[in-house]
Amino acid sequence: MTREPRPSRPGGLGPLGRRLFAAFAVVALASVALLTAAALVGTDLGLSSAHRADRQRTASRVAEAAADAYRAAGGWPAADLSAARSAAAGADAVLTVRNADDEVVFRASGTDDEHGMSGTDRGPREQDAGSPARAGAPVVVGGNAVGSVHLAFPAGSGTSGLSAAWGWIAAATAAALAAALAVSWFVTRRLTAPVVRVAATARALAAGDRAARARVEAPGELGDLARAFDAMADDVGRAERARHRLAADVAHELRTPLASLRAGLEELRDGFADPSARRLASLHDQALRLGRVVDDLGELAEAESARFSLHLAEVDLAALAGAAVAEREAELHTAGMTVRTVPGPAPLTVRADADRLHQALGNLLSNTARHCRPGDSVTVTTSATSTEALVEVADTGPGIPAEELPHVFDRLWRGARARAGGGSGIGLAVVKELVTAHGGTVTADSGPGGGTRMTIRLPRAATHGGRTVPGAGGSRDLASGSNTPGGI
Repeated sequence: MTREPRPSRPGGLGPLGRRLFAAFAVVALASVALLTAAALVGTDLGLSSAHRADRQRTASRVAEAAADAYRAAGGWPAADLSAARSAAAGADAVLTVRNADDEVVFRASGTDDEHGMSGTDRGPREQDAGSPARAGAPVVVGGNAVGSVHLAFPAGSGTSGLSAAWGWIAAATAAALAAALAVSWFVTRRLTAPVVRVAATARALAAGDRAARARVEAPGELGDLARAFDAMADDVGRAERARHRLAADVAHELRTPLASLRAGLEELRDGFADPSARRLASLHDQALRLGRVVDDLGELAEAESARFSLHLAEVDLAALAGAAVAEREAELHTAGMTVRTVPGPAPLTVRADADRLHQALGNLLSNTARHCRPGDSVTVTTSATSTEALVEVADTGPGIPAEELPHVFDRLWRGARARAGGGSGIGLAVVKELVTAHGGTVTADSGPGGGTRMTIRLPRAATHGGRTVPGAGGSRDLASGSNTPGGI
């Protein structure tokens, strides 16, 4: 049963999570602070501009009322400025009226500034801190300026709107900051939870719990990481089971001939059997079987490390397949089989170690000779696609049951027919290791009516003019078909 790892700190972020959250929080705080400052400055400038415009409009209305009073009275001395004063009072402003000579003709209350306004709005930027805001406008009658009005607004005029705006900005800032921190926390947990779980699973695996899996559903690369880790853990589990099975199979393969040898030698030693030629031949066969198992195991170990010792060169795969068939032809004929080759395009160039590929093809042909029946045939075909070179070894033998096909390249695995016919179950495992070391694949297919087809696929290489390929132990002229195989 697959067990799930227990996090070391449930609900905690861990060192990486705390750093990520701190980074997100700093970015959120900086962003909110910048936006708040911009909003405050913009609101201040906007409201101040609006207040100045309102004061100026008030000054214009008061100037119009003063102009009406001037026209009605025919001059300033008899002018009734009550309407202008009421308009100014409605805006909480103190009214001062000056004539064309800049002399004060009316002041509602208080005192005017020493220098006068000259009909212009000095504005809040020209006032000292806490001084009243001012606005002014000319009094025009008949197209001529006969005077001017000046309004002094109380200090702090219009600040209520600014205070309200700042209150809303502060509330929005607090809400944005809380939302940013909440999102930062969520994103941090979302990012670090898969990593924390994978780390906990890795610790569980290292502690010996081979059933521990992350089982994390996460978006993007984090999900890919978790799935890749679980796939790696599955591979580790399969490799460990295969190692245990390999040890058991090797012990079984070695135990049988050793037991026979020991029993036979003890009989000879104790005088229970005569050392006849037949008896010695039987013991010799057991010794040979033991030697074959040991040789096969050595060959498998060598094949598994082949990728670290390949002598790569440009090889004509069609010529190499022909050389392998020529070498195994006697073995196939002895088994009563008919051999046929179907060469593909020449040259069919791959970049490979000629000796290792020769060994893989030889193992396929020997496997065919071992498990086919007299009268069966084997056909070796080379072909190519735009990116791959193919070698097919197809026979008309009894075939492989469908349930056994996924295991034919496993180490020390033998099907029912293979166990009856002998063999150590290593030859096809060697083929897979050698082909994989070249960046290729090997597959096995078998139809319900019998017959087996083994297909090797290798990446194609650019064709060059030379046909002589250096091998691991010298050179091989593939055009002539001669070869010096190694490790067959």
